Amino acid sequence: MNTYDYIIVGAGASGLITAYRMSQDIFFDDKTILLIDKEKKSKNDRTWCFWEESNGEWDDILSTSWGRIIFKSHLHSAENNIAPYRYKMIRSKGFYQKIWNKLAKNNNITFLEESVKSVHQEHKKARVITSKNVFYSRNVINSILFSNAYQKQNKYPVLQQHFVGFFIKTKEDFFDDSAATFMDFTIPQKGNTRFMYILPYSKNKALFEYTLFSESLLPYNEYKIAIESYLLEKGIKEYEIIEKEKGSIPMTAYKFWEKNSKNIIHIGTAGGWSKASTGFTFKNITKKSRELIYHLKVKKPFNKFYIRNKFWFYDLLLLDILHEKNHLGAKIFGHMFKNNQPKKIFKFLDEETNFIEDLQIQLKMPPYEFVRALFKRIF
Repeated sequence: MNTYDYIIVGAGASGLITAYRMSQDIFFDDKTILLIDKEKKSKNDRTWCFWEESNGEWDDILSTSWGRIIFKSHLHSAENNIAPYRYKMIRSKGFYQKIWNKLAKNNNITFLEESVKSVHQEHKKARVITSKNVFYSRNVINSILFSNAYQKQNKYPVLQQHFVGFFIKTKEDFFDDSAATFMDFTIPQKGNTRFMYILPYSKNKALFEYTLFSESLLPYNEYKIAIESYLLEKGIKEYEIIEKEKGSIPMTAYKFWEKNSKNIIHIGTAGGWSKASTGFTFKNITKKSRELIYHLKVKKPFNKFYIRNKFWFYDLLLLDILHEKNHLGAKIFGHMFKNNQPKKIFKFLDEETNFIEDLQIQLKMPPYEFVRALFKRIF
């Protein structure tokens, strides 16, 4: 009774989207699927943003979207139309509701609210140990980071994209809700890569998020003071904080996928699905989960799922630079946005550019640091 065709460990974004895709595919209709997590999330606990051309599969739960983005730094500032892309925002409450409603219609999918302690490869199957039970499957899809091995190694640098965000409401209409501020590097850098991220979703409501790409997290009060100072500088004195959010996403080229085994595959952050150079995850999950479904259907070995590409190496070089000289982030992104249209940057970050397009972007970046990082990696 404790054996299933598929076990999905973790009901975060990657686990839920994988389960959602399985629920939409008739191939899995006669398969038993168990989804396990310590809680069944249903509230707004995070915000996901991504860019996308035209209509998409998540449009029915978008909080809002923008056709223009603002970039600011001391090197370059601009507001750009990003057509054919739109920058889209999803609040997690709507996402959870959409997924759980669909899964509830599939009798072959069971959700179990238990804390997962570990997963183990056995001879011909995998074992999942929870706080109360032990389960078995030939196909365990794990999204929980059980090990901090990636933090203990020194071959690949590890930074964090860490942030605190305030959803605020002003008394008067204050915001231009047709444009999102993608990055504002004009704030004090203090030896790091720091920027403000602003998403206005009405004329008097916006998310202000203080974000860093650095090794260490800050005391909470430092994020808070930075946001309050920024609001004051922009002339926003009377406002109400509606909600708060915070988070930290590993930024590393560490090869998480090498931990995949015959019967266990790691997904999401645990599988290296977060974009190493930016921390953007949601778009990568939507793409990788489609690839995973195909992989499951053709029954390829789990350790053959991930194929390293040129973008992995590009990300590695940037992280090498920021790890050694964390203050250079504003300069690097400033050059990128100064010398390239946002739509080309989005295509590059989506890992959809060809080699010629890669060169067009890279040759307009500060050459010395990247050449130096390249030679250090080679030699």
